[in-house]
Amino acid sequence: MKFPVMFLLLAALALPAQAKIVTRAVTYEHDGVPLKGWLAYDEQAAAAGARPGVLVVHEWWGLEGFARERAEAVAALGYVAFAIDMYGAGVTADHPGRAGELAGQFYGKPLMAARARAGLDTLLATGLVDGERVGCIGFCFGGAVAQALAYSGAPLAGIVSFHGSLLPASAEAAQRNRARFLICHGAADKFISKENLDGFIRSLDDGGFDYQFISYAGGLHAFMNPGSDAVRERHGLDIAYHPVAARRAWEHMRVFLSEIFAR
Repeated sequence: MKFPVMFLLLAALALPAQAKIVTRAVTYEHDGVPLKGWLAYDEQAAAAGARPGVLVVHEWWGLEGFARERAEAVAALGYVAFAIDMYGAGVTADHPGRAGELAGQFYGKPLMAARARAGLDTLLATGLVDGERVGCIGFCFGGAVAQALAYSGAPLAGIVSFHGSLLPASAEAAQRNRARFLICHGAADKFISKENLDGFIRSLDDGGFDYQFISYAGGLHAFMNPGSDAVRERHGLDIAYHPVAARRAWEHMRVFLSEIFAR
C-alpha cells in the first residue's frame, strides 16, 4: 500500500523528538580535595527552563561507568543529573579491600554529608536546576551517602537508596531532615543484618519520616549493577545482578521522583 508524501511527512512530525543527552565532566573541590563529577541532561528539556535535579552517588568502587550510566538514564527521564565524586578525581578501587578503605573514611563522620553537599552545591551552581526540586539517589555506599545528606538537613525533596548501607536516624537527624525516603532493598542481601535493618526501620518510624521500604525477593547486594556477577566471580563477594529486581526498583524510583517533583 502506498501513502501520499504529505501523510508520511505529517506522521514523521507527530513522532516524539529523540532526546539528546548532553554529558560533560565537571571539576570541583571540597576541603582542598579535587573532585570530578559527571553532569548529564536532556538538551531539549533544559532549553525549556530549570529542571528538577538529581544527585547520583556511586558504589564503594568510586565514580565509574555504572554511576555515569545511571546519571544518563536519569537525564533521559527529563531531569538534570550529576554523578558526584566522593573520593577524589580519578580515585577508584578495583579490589574490595581498597574499596573498603576508601568508603570507610566516611562512615560515622560529618565528612560523608559534607562531601556530598559539595556535589549538591556544584549541581545547583550549573544554573540548570530548580533549587526547590532536587533529589539524590545512591547505590550501596552511595545509598548511605544519600541518607547522610538528608539527615544533615540538605534541601532535598527526596532520596532513593538502592541496596544501600542503612544508617539509623538520630532524633537530631529526624528534626533536620526535609526529604522523603524510598529504600530499595534486596531481600536476600547478606550485607545487612536483621538487627541493622530493624533498627533502621524503627528509627524512621520514631522520627516520623515519610518513607517507603520495598524489599525485592531474591535480591542480593548490588542487585542493580549488571557488573556485579563479574565482581562476584573475581572476588567471591556475595553479590549478584538481579534484572527483575533492578527493573522494578528503577520503575519505583521513576514514580517516586515524579511524585516528589510534582508542582
